[in-house]
Amino acid sequence: MELQWPLILFTTLVAWSAGVFGCQGVLALAGAGKKSQQLLTVLSCVLLAASGVAVFFHLQHWERIFNGFGHLTSGITQELIAIVVFVVVAVAFFAMARKSADGGTVPKWMAWVAIAISVVLAAVCAHSYMMAARPVWNSVLEVLSIVGAACILGPATCAVVLAAKGDAVDVCGLPAVVGSAVGAACTAAYAAVIQMGGGAFTQVGYYFDPTVPTKEMANAAATAAGQAPLLWLGAVVVGALVPLVCCVLARKKGDAAVWKAFGAVAVVAGVVGAICLRVAFYNMGLSVFMFY
Repeated sequence: MELQWPLILFTTLVAWSAGVFGCQGVLALAGAGKKSQQLLTVLSCVLLAASGVAVFFHLQHWERIFNGFGHLTSGITQELIAIVVFVVVAVAFFAMARKSADGGTVPKWMAWVAIAISVVLAAVCAHSYMMAARPVWNSVLEVLSIVGAACILGPATCAVVLAAKGDAVDVCGLPAVVGSAVGAACTAAYAAVIQMGGGAFTQVGYYFDPTVPTKEMANAAATAAGQAPLLWLGAVVVGALVPLVCCVLARKKGDAAVWKAFGAVAVVAGVVGAICLRVAFYNMGLSVFMFY
């Protein structure tokens, strides 16, 4: 399948946005990061807006998107609902933080709502890609891979912002380590699914695409084998293990300067890894009409 770069960026940015806002909820529960809460909310919304811009580059006739909004079972409708609710919660979160005496305190219930909508947004956007017609996509681990990317990117980004704003950054240590560990596990699990994806198809004797007779059909086994560098070097080593190591080391050191440096590396590596995983995801988006 052709690489859909606007959608690759969309899912990566949505995961990043959800991860930041979800980590804000964790910080709010701990009564930490008060100097940074407003800035983090703005950053989360900017990332979400950027993901929306990316989607429009995917649509040749963007006005036709409205045709799908009348169907609640449509993935794009479910994404829109999740995004709207997310923005409403983010605005309410920002307003409560701004009105508080210290400029960064929100009620505990709002913190839990922020965490919940962040998980829902990442899961809903990932679920839109699950379809029986593309076996490698039709896995709950695909959903968890996006949630995992949010777990990697969110705490690391929050740590960098807290360090830059002069907030106590040590509170991000445990969320960053746990988040990156969860993200690494989810990434590695789905990378294995993609790598073994060639076994999801059985060749049936056609050597050319029935709908495009001049186009040779894809070889599932060869396509799956070709994803190894993207999956294991790009997604797992760079995108999962590097952030985990950075967060562990930064937590041991504990000071703001280390978190700025190591957190920034973790964020960059996490973004690169998420993109690599989605590139492999699209490369293995083979349709079952070619195979049985």
